This record gives sequence, C-alpha cells and structure tokens, in this order.
Amino acid sequence: MRLRGVRRSSNVEDRRRSGGGRVAVGGGLGGIALLVVLAIGYFAGVDVTPLLNDSTMQTSSEPRELTPQEQLAGEFAAQVLATTEQVWGQVLPEQAGIDYRPPVLVLFSGQTASPCGGASGATGPFYCPLDQQAYLDTEFFATMEQRLGAEGDFAAAYVIAHEVAHHVQNLLGILPEVEKLRQRASEVQAKALTVRLELQADCLSGVWGSHVDGILEPGDVEEALNAARMIGDDLLQKRAGRVPQPHTFTHGTSAQRSGWFARGYEAGNIAACDTFSSDDI
Repeated sequence: MRLRGVRRSSNVEDRRRSGGGRVAVGGGLGGIALLVVLAIGYFAGVDVTPLLNDSTMQTSSEPRELTPQEQLAGEFAAQVLATTEQVWGQVLPEQAGIDYRPPVLVLFSGQTASPCGGASGATGPFYCPLDQQAYLDTEFFATMEQRLGAEGDFAAAYVIAHEVAHHVQNLLGILPEVEKLRQRASEVQAKALTVRLELQADCLSGVWGSHVDGILEPGDVEEALNAARMIGDDLLQKRAGRVPQPHTFTHGTSAQRSGWFARGYEAGNIAACDTFSSDDI
C-alpha cells in the first residue's frame, strides 16, 4: 500500500501508553507464541485454556513509552482507518442511501475494557456495537505475518477493514437483526448465522478494497486473499491439532473467506454481499 501522504484519522483512541504491556512470569509461552495460541483460539473457536495452563502472563499497569514498532503500527492503523472513512463516506450514501458515521478505533496492548466485555489478546480484533468502536491490539499484525502466514501491509489493513465492515453492518441494521435471530436460534443455528455475518464483513472489506483509489500496489489484493485463507476456521483448527468441525465454525472456511472478499472486491457494491440470501456460501 502506498500510504505516503495519506492522512491519519482522528477517530483513534490509543490506550497503549497507559500500561498493558505483557510480562511473562515463569515458564511456558510468551510474546508472539502466546499471541499465536490466542489468535487460533479466537478465529477457530478452539478452547486454548489447556495450552495456557503452563504459562502465566501478567499485565503491567505502569505508564510506558511506545516502542518504534508500536508507533509505526499506530500510524499505519490511523491511515488505514482514514481510507475506510473516505470510502464508506462515499459508498454508503450512494449505494444504501444512509450517511456514514465512522467508528472509533481503540488501540490497546495486553488488555482493556469495553462495554461488550473485557478485551485482551484472547479476544482478537473485534467490534463492539454498544459503543460503536473497534478494538485492536496492534501486536496482532506481527502474529499474522510471523506465525499465521498472512504477510503484507494490505493483509494487516484487511483486519482493520473487516472490523469497520462490522460497523457498516451495524449502520445498515444488519447486526441488531442478526443478534435477535441468534437469541432465538439453537447453538448450531446461531453459529451458522455468525458465519454468514463474518463472511459478509469479508465481502464488505472487499468492497472497501475496490474503492481504495491510487494506493494499491501489485500484490496487495493477493495479500488480503491470502490473509483471509490463513485465518479460515478449517485451517486454524487444523493448526490447533483438531479435525475441522464445521458446526463449530464462527468465521467460515479459508475458501469461503477469500471467496467472499474477492466477490466484494470484484463487484465494488454492497448488494453483492448478501450472504444471508445465498444458498451456497
């Protein structure tokens, strides 16, 4: 991505200086290894507790300075968020007839609080509709690239675009409607609805990608497609040593995630992202 000259969004709340850095105590997992386990648990619906029993992690509450890598990650996130504001500020009124109100992106390290519950490395990036904010531990970028095989700046941008897509779903009224349906559904049906919701967010991320004018470089779209494949439920469950269990999926398979991103990118239109009316997702 060519982000030189791209403005930084002002809708960023950076909580990383207020403590929250990870400190390993005793033996076991630490640093990137811990994040890999947590990421697999988040994306694949795997109980990672047994893998964490031998590792004690504490979170420092002392104010601290950001590392150069954290500073760069924060600047990158603010610029990518600005591109989502530009795209959805144009696309949503044109294609859905509603104004776009951008979300706030909360950057944290280790753990933080949200109206939807406590946020930590275990939750992964997520969107909270109660405060209309997206939450991101920027160390997740390193996890994706170094351990999950999702390399490239556009792969990291896709993560942010995916959470912003949940905000778009909220503005369209899709999130609250799906939540009502999930409350009346069985556990299996509820997870099936969640998969369709997540795949729609992947598709909307593709719509964003198709409207990011002038900053894409050769290979960027392939980076996003690869990232979508690397965090498919089936692949992550295999990495966790499990036989893939479709009834436990929460985000969709590698093929589904990359396929719906591609569909949104090729169409450039919200209407192409109706995963709920599609018989074959």
